[in-house]
Amino acid sequence: MPGSPPHAEVFKIKDHIQWVIEQGITSEHIGDLVAGLCERLIADGFPIWRASIRMPSLHPMYRGIAANFMRGGETVLENAEHGSETERNFEKTPIFFLLNRGEKTGRWNLAKGEGLHYGELHQFALAGGTDHVVNLFEFPKEVALRGLGFSLTSDARGGFSDDQLAIIDELFPALGLAAYRVAVSKTATDILAVYTGARTSARILAGETRRGMGGSIDAAILLADLRNFTALTEAYQPGEIVGFLNEHFELIDRHVEENSGEILKFMGDSVLAIFPTDAEDPQMSCKAALASAQNLLRANEELNRERTLNGGPDIGIDVVLHLGEVFYGNVGAQGRLDFTVIGRAVNEASRLEKLCGTLEQPLLLSESFAATCAVPCDYLGAFELRGVSKRADVYRLAGAAS
Repeated sequence: MPGSPPHAEVFKIKDHIQWVIEQGITSEHIGDLVAGLCERLIADGFPIWRASIRMPSLHPMYRGIAANFMRGGETVLENAEHGSETERNFEKTPIFFLLNRGEKTGRWNLAKGEGLHYGELHQFALAGGTDHVVNLFEFPKEVALRGLGFSLTSDARGGFSDDQLAIIDELFPALGLAAYRVAVSKTATDILAVYTGARTSARILAGETRRGMGGSIDAAILLADLRNFTALTEAYQPGEIVGFLNEHFELIDRHVEENSGEILKFMGDSVLAIFPTDAEDPQMSCKAALASAQNLLRANEELNRERTLNGGPDIGIDVVLHLGEVFYGNVGAQGRLDFTVIGRAVNEASRLEKLCGTLEQPLLLSESFAATCAVPCDYLGAFELRGVSKRADVYRLAGAAS
């Protein structure tokens, strides 16, 4: 075990700790922490060749994240997707070894052949690595982010000195707390964006959290509904149903996002998305919504072709496009809020969707949307909408199949 750092180094240690704390407050990425600290230590004579911070992630796509520093190069951020080779290889790392043994520190003398059964350390040794040190930091138990692993690799003869490792021990608690702050902040941002959408999450994080807080906006509304989905629940197991939903929702989200729209709700087998309009050019948002609808319908046809080849069901999508004023903000109970859109335009879009089956059209446009979008359309007639006093003029794209 390394001893206490020399008295002459105490001032520098305090300076490094102060820097780490300041970075923990202001940084948005763990890469800034690992790179900045390593550069400072290298300037003090530490023979750091490589370093990394690795932490678990709560993101639904990623099992873990890492920031990998290399002297003289760029710090690379790495996400380990669930089920990926990177995730599987984690069980073959020194960090996993320490976790299984309940230990907080480990050191491997690469120059003497220690730890070479770990693939990563074997590669480091081949490239000239001599010493590898790992420190683990445990986060509070009430969060699913369990902790972090901080790894340092040297390529100097003899590796790290005991005095240098003692200094690392002094710095490590501050580094752990700083990384925890960055991780919690990023987790809150990422998870909120996943569940509410990027635009909505930004407003929530900016402080729009009180019930009733929000305002009226004009928006193009896209409402998509999976056709005859209720019947599928009678024929398939719940796990299969969830799989089908995820496939279709994924393609809807992809084409809404690529046209700057945002999904606000998954409602059973339906999706509600908005494209807020610019007061000076509402046509732009309508064209974006129309492009999303056309692209997702084409993508859905391709998805169904592939699935039916394997004996799966053909699941159609009905889409309605509408334009109107909505309230965009917090709605619900004091202890359980939903940041969404409500209003007459949303209700009208929902009622219009029911006409897709009646008119045998996968894509319907309201009068306000068709007039603003200014694309060639066929008039299908005026229809009664349940709960709406005025009959609705309904359109389809010109030349669309009956």
